Order: sequence, then C-alpha cells, then structure tokens
Amino acid sequence: MKATSVAPSNIAFIKYWGRKNEELRLPENGSISMNLSGLQTTTTVEFNEKFNQDEITITGVKEDLKNNRAVKHLGRIRSMAKIDLKAKVVTKNNFPTGTGLSSSASGFAALTVASSKAAGLKLSEKDLSILARQGSGSACRSIPDGIVEWLDGNTSDTSYAVSIFPPDYFDIADVTAVVSTEKKFLPTSEGQKTAKTSPFFEKRLQGINGEIREIKNAIKEKDFTKFGEIVEKEALEFHSILFTSSPPLFYWTPQTVLVMKQVQALRRDGLESYFTINTGQDIHVICQKNDAEKVSKKLSALSEVNNVIVNYPARGAYLTDKHLF
Repeated sequence: MKATSVAPSNIAFIKYWGRKNEELRLPENGSISMNLSGLQTTTTVEFNEKFNQDEITITGVKEDLKNNRAVKHLGRIRSMAKIDLKAKVVTKNNFPTGTGLSSSASGFAALTVASSKAAGLKLSEKDLSILARQGSGSACRSIPDGIVEWLDGNTSDTSYAVSIFPPDYFDIADVTAVVSTEKKFLPTSEGQKTAKTSPFFEKRLQGINGEIREIKNAIKEKDFTKFGEIVEKEALEFHSILFTSSPPLFYWTPQTVLVMKQVQALRRDGLESYFTINTGQDIHVICQKNDAEKVSKKLSALSEVNNVIVNYPARGAYLTDKHLF
C-alpha cells in the first residue's frame, strides 16, 4: 500500500536540550513549539513485495542505507505492523535541509504518518507522536496542530506532544531569515550528547518548568510583549549551554549575529519583533501577524539574508492523496 503525508517543521519557543534516554529520545525537559506553515516536508511511502531492499530518496538524492535513521524507523513500523516488506520512500522539503530549520522534525513526522498508514496501522495522534519521537525527538511536536507542548515524561508512553492552542488562537508570525544553505557542522542528534558538559546545564533545568508556565500564560493572555521577551531570553540561555559545552558548539555565523542585532534595532524603532535560533545559523524572527510583511521586507533588504520565509501557526502532519511517485 502507498501513502503520502505532509508535515510542518516547528520552532521551539522553549527548547529542549539533552536526553534522559538516547535510544528512546526522551528529553531532559519539556518544550513549547509552533508548527510552521511555510516549512514543510512531503513524504510518500510504499511497502511492496516487489522491492528487494529499502530505497530512500530525499529531494532527489538517494540515501546511503548503512546506519540510516529512516531505515531504522521503517523497521519500527514493520515490527508494529508485523510485516517484512521493503519500502520505497520519496521525500521533498520546500526549505533548506540540515541548516537548523528542523528538517528532521518535519521529515520524521511525515515519514511516521505516511509509513504507518502504508503499513496498515491505525494509530492515534498520541501513538504517532510517540513513534515520531523515536525517529527524531522534535518530530513528535510536528504531529499535533498549532502551538504544541512536548510533555516531559520519564517513559516512552508519557513523552509525547499535545496541541495546547489551535493555529488560529494567537495572531503571530515566524519570519525565517535564511543566512546560509550550507549544512551545519554537527547534527543536532550528536550535539545533544554534550549537553551535560556545560556548567550551566543543571541551572537551566532548574528554571525551565517556570519558563514553560510563564510562556503558556503569555500565549493564553495573548500578551505578545511578554511572550516575545521570554522567547528571546530563552534562546540566548539555550545557546549559552551550547557555547559552554565540551567541546563548545558554535552554530552561529557572523551573518547570524548581524541579523540578531538588526532585530533588536527594529524593536527600538517601534517594529516589535524577537529572535530565536535552533541549532543552526538561520534565524526565526517572531512578530505579530499584522507586522509580518514589514518585518519580511526589512530582513529581505539585508545583504546577509539569502531568503525570507513567512510562517504562521499551522496544522500538524496530515495525509494527502498527492503522491510523489
């Protein structure tokens, strides 16, 4: 059977870093994120007896199957469905891959939804989120709709994501400034392993649940200023862990810093916006929905910015009949 899914990338307002369990990808802390309307992965999966081995193609490039995370994830699906058929997988991203825009989140969310359907499984949203998490931690957040909380569980069954606000609840936008399409020097999954080497790691964990409560309340009250201040502060706290790990992880480029400073200048000039950055060089600028066009134009005018993508809160992963093959 063949199935196709579309899944959004997501941006974490409160990020997770470090894992309690590497195999199950259980995070050291919970997180809050938003699914992004303009950053999407489409994946078609077919299980068929005519296939002699798995075949995975991402944006036109065939993947090496040795130690391949997607192949391992297909194995999880096969085990659950009690089938031994090989699969053909074709994936397309509409945004740069491996630059810190969470392509693994949208990728494994789309793979999870498409492959489970193709294998004949009927899984709940919770089950899909748990399964996606095992492929890529942040993928669990791309399953539910809108603004999402990844629950800080100590077991596989208690660590999953839920929608806490629908896409149309909070009139905000994420204007993504792409400063480079080069792949980052170290995948997030590898960087996670150094988290506890930072002297500030435990200190951050002590305050993270308070920050989660504060940002959920700011969203509930639609207090954009309070929300934005928490987002930017949390991003800097998060990267301080990366900077002080052993070895230190510097994902920013000079262009990253220049855009960050520009966002602060926009705010001083009355265009309220705040930045946040994942484990990469590209920057997410959070603003109110009515200001998205203005912020987009300001960022597009910068020589340091190659491309700008405007996002709004989006639905989670879903099935479509528009197959890629």
